[in-house]
Amino acid sequence: MSRVLVTGGGGFLGARLVARLEADGHDVTVARRADYDLTHREDAERLLADASPELVFHLAAEVGGIGANQAAPGRYWYANLMMGAHVLELSRLAGVGKLVVVGTVCAYPKNTPVPFRESDLWIGYPEETNAPYGIAKKTLLVGAQAYRDQYGLDSIFLLPANLYGPADNFDLETSHVIPALVRKMLSGEQTVVLWGDGSPTREFLYVDDCAEALALAAERYSGPEPVNLGTGVETSIRELAETIALLTGFEGDIVWDTTRPNGQPRRSLDTTRARELFGFEAQTALRDGLERTIAWFREAHRASLV
Repeated sequence: MSRVLVTGGGGFLGARLVARLEADGHDVTVARRADYDLTHREDAERLLADASPELVFHLAAEVGGIGANQAAPGRYWYANLMMGAHVLELSRLAGVGKLVVVGTVCAYPKNTPVPFRESDLWIGYPEETNAPYGIAKKTLLVGAQAYRDQYGLDSIFLLPANLYGPADNFDLETSHVIPALVRKMLSGEQTVVLWGDGSPTREFLYVDDCAEALALAAERYSGPEPVNLGTGVETSIRELAETIALLTGFEGDIVWDTTRPNGQPRRSLDTTRARELFGFEAQTALRDGLERTIAWFREAHRASLV
């Protein structure tokens, strides 16, 4: 049994990871923003002192879709950078045995060749609508590698694809594409307006699969190189919208608002490293995961659905 700290442990991914770790018998401390604001060093110091962890998973982040990133680019850059920097430095000072830092696929350059390989992280600038967030997260990779070199901190950096699943954030102002589509298509409206032209592609990783990947990486991987977590399956936003319409029974009109940005043109990950380094392969097909997500949303919002 290990003493484990999970920052962001009350969140969408964090809750799944905590359940996975507790099932293995670990003593897990869950850090929530209401108790510890990790953008403040004194809160981060207090957290590490309270938890006295041997293993830290840094999941805490401020995240959102294109609209949220456009509305608060400075906040997304600052909050994600400061939280990560504090966790790195204070994990070092506390003598943490291992630190797992969760990055983002948004760190990749806008025109990265598909499939995205970890060696391509530095070939260009990220897609403009989420660049501040992506760059803040990518800076933590540099920090993790530097702390490994200088201080011997066993820190690893993982890059998950777009996550989705039950209990996701379905707030239309801040949600990502899958929960936003599910909510819109179950709202009772006859017309759903979507940003862009539907041509961009994304890769989607079911949240429980991602939690499993984090646990496996912590157990089996120790190295400086970043590692992609995903399915290797590329899906267009148009295809995704049509699939969710079918699964929700939406029979209205889908309108593409081409005055709105598309975001990054394509995203799909090379997941070879994860398979070879710690034996991770995603188990949940997109359609199966969407069915579970839609079923959860119907049950959780039964009273409000028409």
